[in-house]
Formats: sequence, structure tokens, C-alpha cells
Amino acid sequence: MAPATSPALRRRPTAVAAIEEATARLAAAGVETPRADAEWLLAGILGRGRAALALAGELAPATLARFRAAVARRAAREPLQRILGWEEFRGLRLRLTPAVMVPRPETELLVEWALAWLRGRVRARAVDVGTGSGCIACALAAEHPGVEVVACDLSPAALAVAGANVRALGLAGRVRLVAADGLGAVRAASADLVVANPPYLPRALLATLAPEVRDHDPRLALDGGPDGLAVLRPLVREAARVLVPGGRLLLETAGGAQAEVVAATCATAGFTAIELRRDLPGVVRFVGATWPGAAGAARGLGTGRAAAPSPGGEGR
Repeated sequence: MAPATSPALRRRPTAVAAIEEATARLAAAGVETPRADAEWLLAGILGRGRAALALAGELAPATLARFRAAVARRAAREPLQRILGWEEFRGLRLRLTPAVMVPRPETELLVEWALAWLRGRVRARAVDVGTGSGCIACALAAEHPGVEVVACDLSPAALAVAGANVRALGLAGRVRLVAADGLGAVRAASADLVVANPPYLPRALLATLAPEVRDHDPRLALDGGPDGLAVLRPLVREAARVLVPGGRLLLETAGGAQAEVVAATCATAGFTAIELRRDLPGVVRFVGATWPGAAGAARGLGTGRAAAPSPGGEGR
């Protein structure tokens, strides 16, 4: 059954009345931010900013029909970003398709940590593992002019999206896309920085995720195997191979106990200066570690405990 049209919208189909109707429908569907989502949808259709919606006046019948169709998709719990076709990440507008995960705000903190570590380095070589939309690779290259990034992904469809974003942002000269599983295509001792937001969710948790994630993000980007560590564990070992002595590994995890396990895995692999960081809600989510080189690892320099979780500051 089609949703009822509000009396205000029947009298005069203005943008304000359309947003009010959409807000009520999205709230009834359990959307967390119904008014903001309604405004974003209409702004996207009209091609104007949210602040200018009140000045839009009456909507043409075709525009109102498009808006209602978009609202219906959002009420069915399709993510706002997928309906719009883009997401903003550290000020960059990134194209999205069903082949890639919607970039998350917490991953911006991972990039911030990476940029803080890179500060003061005129040149650096970074590897983004599981690049997806290319959000991490593009942000690093856009915000540090001396960084060259190798962006790896197993999915050809994801690489196509990342490539489109790289070209649209004018970064093709400094971001190289590589079809690869993990770090297998990266030369030994060739990277100053390895950064990754890999699949880290235990498989049993996938069915419990919000519909926006469970039904719309690619499973390949979410499924970390039975314990969530199927990608993270080998990634730590591979990073030891490709990092130069003094190179840094920065990882996003599911947080909490998993972050502690990843930190311990780094120590066992010979990494030093292991550090844990919190995300915006305060969950210990990020792990950083420095590769001392094979000689340093052989001397047992990587067997220390991780530093206490930190909310910010440069990596050590």
C-alpha cells in the first residue's frame, strides 16, 4: 500500500511539506536520522545544499515523484549514501557502487593517524590494503603531496570504483591500483607505511548487523572468517615482509578484545612500538606497530607489550 500523502503536501507541494512527510515515513521505518536523511535526498535531487531547501518553493510533480521514490528506498533501509551514489570522506566526494563498502567516519581517524606519522617526511611510499572505494589511498595522496600509494584490492569491481575516484580527484599520478589479495603483489622492503581497514567481523555476527550494512555492503568487505582474524593475522605477517626498517603498520579492527589480539600478533611477528588507539565513541579500535627490520626482530625487539590506548597524537 502506498503511504498516505500529508494534508499539507496535498494543499501545496512545497519542499518543506515534502520533507515533513518524508521525515515521518523514515522515522516510522526506524531510520536513525529521518529529517537529515530526507533533506539530503531532496537536496541531491534538486542539486542544491540542504540550507537552501526552504527556498525551493513548490516541487514539480516529476521532482516530487523522484523524491518519494528515493524516500521509499531509504525507508526500506537502503543506505543514504547508496541512494545518493556518493559519500564524503575527509572532504573528498567519493563515488560508490554496490561493489564497495560505504566509508565510515572512524576510518577517517585511521587516515589522520597515518598522516600524523607521515608528517615531516618529504617522500613516502604507502600501501592501502583492501582499498575498496579508494577512500584511504585518495585521502593520503590528497593530503600529503609527497606520498605515493599502492592501492590493492581482490575485487575487480572495487578497483574500478577506486580507479574512477582516483581519476576524478586528479590523483592518478600518485595512486597506483593493483589487483591483489593482501600484500602478495608488493615487493619486499618497499613500503614506508602499510594501512588497512580489512574485513574483521566474525562471520556469526554478520546476520546481526543493521540492514544498511548487512544487506548492502559487500560481504567480501565485512567477513573476517570464524574469529574475525582470517585477514588480519596474515596481513601482519605480510606487512613485516614489505615494510622497510622503521616502517609503520596501521590497522583498523573490530575493537576491544580483537584489537588486543592483533597487537599481540604484531609483537609475536617482531614488531615494536605497538600502540592502541580509540575511535570516536571511545572503543579501542586501531593498532599501530613499527617494523624494526629482520635483524631487530631476530634480537627479540618486538616482544614488548602494547602501549596503553591513546585517543590521539602521533604514532611512535
